[in-house]
Amino acid sequence: MSDALPAVRVELFAPVASFRDPMFPGVTRCLPVPPLSTVRGLLAAAVGELGYAPPVGIAAHAEGYGTDLETYHPISSDGSNPAVAGRVAAIKGGMTIRKRDFLAAVRVVLWVPGEDGQRVARALRRPVWPLRLGRSQDVVHVVDIREVTLQPATHATVGYAVAPPHAHDLSPASTLRLTTVVSPDRCDTRFGTFLWCPTGGGETQVHDAWRDGDQAVWLETP
Repeated sequence: MSDALPAVRVELFAPVASFRDPMFPGVTRCLPVPPLSTVRGLLAAAVGELGYAPPVGIAAHAEGYGTDLETYHPISSDGSNPAVAGRVAAIKGGMTIRKRDFLAAVRVVLWVPGEDGQRVARALRRPVWPLRLGRSQDVVHVVDIREVTLQPATHATVGYAVAPPHAHDLSPASTLRLTTVVSPDRCDTRFGTFLWCPTGGGETQVHDAWRDGDQAVWLETP
């Protein structure tokens, strides 16, 4: 690592959001943090460039969570029943109600280094497309944008940072499987394994990390 790395720090807030766990198909299990692909999708919307995937560091947590009831309209997988445009026949109900977990008061901090950071800062002040944190109705608010200097770190406060495996040894950390990049045509999805502390974490030894003040930052490159 070099002695210092200029970056832009962005603080986001979403009143409500949900991030479906792709490891549980058919079940609306909610991830505790936004996948990197979701964050990169938000940044791509800001700059107006499909497939934009800059290096990014993330720290995120929610202040609450809950379960909602949502209406689903199942689609016939075999294309039968054209009278109802592919939907399940009325005799089967034509719809179903499922529980959906969601997060409340979601706070996300991003670090984007170098020229990408400057581009993101300009774009977030005047985004090309609306900013969403996951689902189309999950509006996100830009709370703060500032320039920072990241320093190489051997010790730092992990907090709610999303970190690569073996980045630290804090016991509260859980392992998450997150999507990192989804191609614009959705034919290529890449996954990664990450550490995240559900209760935050104190200062500890860290590996391959930067720090912004006391906060540890891990930059994930696609």
